[in-house]
Amino acid sequence: MANRIATDNAKAIDAFVAAKREIDVMLDRLTTLSGNHFDIHPDEISWGHVGTLTHYASQLRQITDSAFKEGEHAE
Repeated sequence: MANRIATDNAKAIDAFVAAKREIDVMLDRLTTLSGNHFDIHPDEISWGHVGTLTHYASQLRQITDSAFKEGEHAE
């Protein structure tokens, strides 16, 4: 029984680390894209770009609110 629990835990740890790696890659890519002003030249910014970034911010806010127990996820 103890061996099965250790095996299950090892699998959970591996899955956790893989998910964390995936998140880290996405965050690195977003940080780079943000550093490049989302590949938009200031003279080309339109309300469409504003809408896109507002959408991105909304999606990220849902994640951070959940992770930090804020907003609708506040306890």
